[in-house]
Amino acid sequence: MSTVDRTSTTGTSSTIGRAPGRRRGPSNRTLLAMFLGYAVLVIFAFIYLYPFVIQVSNSFKTDPDAVRDPLSLVADPFTTAAFERLRQSQFPLWFFNSTVVAVLVTAGRVFFNSLAGYALARIKFRGREAVFSAVLAVLAVPGIILLIPKFLVLNQLGIYDTYPALVIPLLVDAAGVFIMKQFFDSLPGSIEEAARIDGAGTFRVFWTIVLPMARPALVTLFILSFQGSWNELGHFIVSRQSPELNTLTTGVASLVSGQLGSGNQFPLQLAAAVLMTIPVAVLFFIFQRRIMNATEGAEKG
Repeated sequence: MSTVDRTSTTGTSSTIGRAPGRRRGPSNRTLLAMFLGYAVLVIFAFIYLYPFVIQVSNSFKTDPDAVRDPLSLVADPFTTAAFERLRQSQFPLWFFNSTVVAVLVTAGRVFFNSLAGYALARIKFRGREAVFSAVLAVLAVPGIILLIPKFLVLNQLGIYDTYPALVIPLLVDAAGVFIMKQFFDSLPGSIEEAARIDGAGTFRVFWTIVLPMARPALVTLFILSFQGSWNELGHFIVSRQSPELNTLTTGVASLVSGQLGSGNQFPLQLAAAVLMTIPVAVLFFIFQRRIMNATEGAEKG
């Protein structure tokens, strides 16, 4: 064997026989930083969730127990009397009204906001930038300022104190148009051009090609629209007078001053608040991952 071969063989053997180095774990300083970070997160989570836990706990208490020890997490005695009283009151009607209004408003916002966002993002027309600037200007206007004009318009149109008055003014919002416009701007236009070459019209391109690609943004808009219409209060106050048109927000607000909730009946009021929170919470937990992946969906599209 030559000298070169021996050297090559020896080097290879020494390389193969050498044990790989051990991977070093995180240092003590890194572990301490992680521990402190999680500890801060747990503290803030506790501060955020504690009022909700108190709300649930007090809804199962008696009136004297809730007044005597409102911060206690244990109901003594445990009772569902508050929920039974709500079932025998107009609470089911309030829940029905809120469900109808929220479903109609959510469907309208998803459809009309996506249409407006697509028009501002893709269709070139004179004054497009001015229209988009007006949409941005509406976002800067506090909603409370528009309550009296809304009442005057609804009264002039003759639909005050009706179901259309609860739904129609909420069918489109500036925030939804802005979200959809920004999302459509992030989508490539090559697929739309190919469809137009094949003879597809503008609405067909929007409905069959662009809208399925915008599913993450639609889910985000769906959640925000349902939550906003479900928790709306100011508009429902100025758009109706009849108690039969009460939604959950106006109905639960009346529990504080009305005969049903007069006095220190905290369990009754908090039980209504708990039932009102459940639909939005369930909806959020179902679609939260799709909301977080909205940007990722735009990049994939």
